[in-house]
Amino acid sequence: MKELVLIFGGIYGALAVIFGAFGAHFLKDQFSDERLKSFEAGVKYQMYHAILLIICGIVFPFLNFSEMLMGWSLIIGVFLFSFSIYALTISSLFGKKMRFLGPVTPLGGLLFILGWILFTMNIVRISIFL
Repeated sequence: MKELVLIFGGIYGALAVIFGAFGAHFLKDQFSDERLKSFEAGVKYQMYHAILLIICGIVFPFLNFSEMLMGWSLIIGVFLFSFSIYALTISSLFGKKMRFLGPVTPLGGLLFILGWILFTMNIVRISIFL
């Protein structure tokens, strides 16, 4: 699991840079300011959580349920949150906004919150034993 968390952290980080450049250079002329801000929010949250995944992969051994749940919450949270925003904003370019993805974004946000809570609990747990 540790390696998987590090791999996803690296992939999500690289994709955040790619999507950020795509938004800054291509989509800025295609999107309204509001849509561009939504797209950029997806990129920012993706990068923040890519960095958190890498930190988790370095700090935690992923030997217990709490650590594994933290990793999966962050991995799936990025996918549901950021990628649903990308799909919603880009699909609107083609006049076919995928409205069914609207409820997916907050679910990703809830997984982010769970991941951060578990991160904090796991840090406290390992700090006690240091």
